[in-house]
Amino acid sequence: MRFDAIIFDFDGVLLESEFEGNQMLARLLTDLGHPTTFKEAIEHFTGLSGRDFIGKVEATIGRELPDEFHTATRAERDRTLEEGIAAVIGAVEFVRALPPSLPKAVASSSSSRWIRTHLAHIGLDGLFDPHIYSGKEHVERGKPAPDLYLHAARELGVDISRAAILEDSKIGAIGALASGGTVIGLAAGGHCLDGHGDMLRGVGVRDIAHSFEEVAQLVGLDQPSR
Repeated sequence: MRFDAIIFDFDGVLLESEFEGNQMLARLLTDLGHPTTFKEAIEHFTGLSGRDFIGKVEATIGRELPDEFHTATRAERDRTLEEGIAAVIGAVEFVRALPPSLPKAVASSSSSRWIRTHLAHIGLDGLFDPHIYSGKEHVERGKPAPDLYLHAARELGVDISRAAILEDSKIGAIGALASGGTVIGLAAGGHCLDGHGDMLRGVGVRDIAHSFEEVAQLVGLDQPSR
């Protein structure tokens, strides 16, 4: 094993929420009179959450979002919390195959409730406890600041330079690189279109994985069984 710990982003790394969320976002913005493609939604908004997400959307469209947008996104969030979202292919098997002694954490822009609920839906309930960290709840500055990754490493009891960080978004990768960890850009989710790896390389990520089998090779683990 090349590392002392693994820190996982959540949406788009373990959960296919970036695929579903950006499809919905493109549709909503288009319906509001701001034509937006799935690809454009991914490029501009992946990795953002909460006020940062709303601020970026409003800056992009040049006006305040109407109540109907917030109503629709809340309804979709509640539906997915109830029904669940699919895991990224290979994610569940990879996490379950990790040595029990290997420290691991989730470091996400999403809320702890969102993370824990969906970990349970995909069959990973309890496997990260207590190391589930939210940029909304555990640090003053969320991504793209490095604070959340540094916080996760401290709580795991490892030096960030000895941690592998799995990230799928440009915003997340920028913060992960700034933390001093070794960043693996994951382009395995349904939202990862052609050029996704090049986009991550463009912000400084050296290692790109297109599957969790490739992640296993990069971190020095045997490939997870499928």
